[in-house]
Amino acid sequence: MNEKDMKNKKVLLGMSGGIDSTYAVLRLKELGCQVEGAVLKMFENTDIEAAQRAADALGVKLHIIDCTEDFSECVIGNFVSEYCAARTPNPCVVCNREVKFKKLCDYARENSFDNVSTGHYAHIKQNAENGRYCISRGIDSRKDQSYVLWRLSQEELEMLFFPLAADVKTDVKNISKELELPSAESKESQEICFIPSNDHFSYIEELLGKKFPEGDFIDSKGNVLGKHKGVPKYTIGQRKGLGISLGRHAFVTHIDPDNNTVTLGDEEELFKTEFNISDLVFQKYVLKDGESARLSVKVRYAAKPVLCSATVHGNGAHIVLDEPARAITPGQSAVFYDGDDVVFGGFID
Repeated sequence: MNEKDMKNKKVLLGMSGGIDSTYAVLRLKELGCQVEGAVLKMFENTDIEAAQRAADALGVKLHIIDCTEDFSECVIGNFVSEYCAARTPNPCVVCNREVKFKKLCDYARENSFDNVSTGHYAHIKQNAENGRYCISRGIDSRKDQSYVLWRLSQEELEMLFFPLAADVKTDVKNISKELELPSAESKESQEICFIPSNDHFSYIEELLGKKFPEGDFIDSKGNVLGKHKGVPKYTIGQRKGLGISLGRHAFVTHIDPDNNTVTLGDEEELFKTEFNISDLVFQKYVLKDGESARLSVKVRYAAKPVLCSATVHGNGAHIVLDEPARAITPGQSAVFYDGDDVVFGGFID
């Protein structure tokens, strides 16, 4: 969807009360859109009031969409089960597919909106060769959010328009301050939205009503080094907060929930050139079973893209990197790019 095609479109904008979605209202109005907002109530502490203040200040109607049941089941449930299985989930990736964009698009269809928008920094493109839609990197490389949008369906992508795709975050902040928008001075949260304390381990124990058993820290040869405090407390590549002193830096290199062990090793042991992924979602084009492609891949949000060969096997793929990548972590997303465009993604096994 091009900017010139947006005039007079009725757009439902996901609003959180934050700076990006608030500024997106102005962008959409500049394009001649009829804008209404929607705040998604994910859990009890969702800040609906902040979204309402932003909507009132900019003169847009705000719809409240209750997503608490789906969020609890799909996002929180997945988050807990993944950590208990010694995997490290990215709840935003799950939420975007299972709750956020699904609910916005469903509501938009039911209420005669033409398009759905959010304050994400990414482009949406259509492949001229096959008609498929894909996410493409935003212009602001430091804020690009294409990595967390790889699971969106073709039906959702066709409805979406991201008004901040060509914006730079620092400019958005400065203009918002000049215009004295209600969100201009708000700080971006770096925490998991449903765990304000950012202590995921305590959150999981409290939610499940149980304490995780201690187990052994071991080295790569199986020698016992000490005691860990429970498998969900650790993630691959972790160095701080281990609660053990070995006289040298030690990193989590493997977690075995079946045997309740956490393996520690040197940083060199974190680097790998091969891994597998599953639960594939294709965007720009589809790779058939047995087909390979040369692409670049990001194995975490802030990681540098690495060239690789990806070979699809059923609903999974085997990945061979051109150069080693650090701390390839089960449960995290691997997202594959052709230039700036997302071809597909999957969860690391």
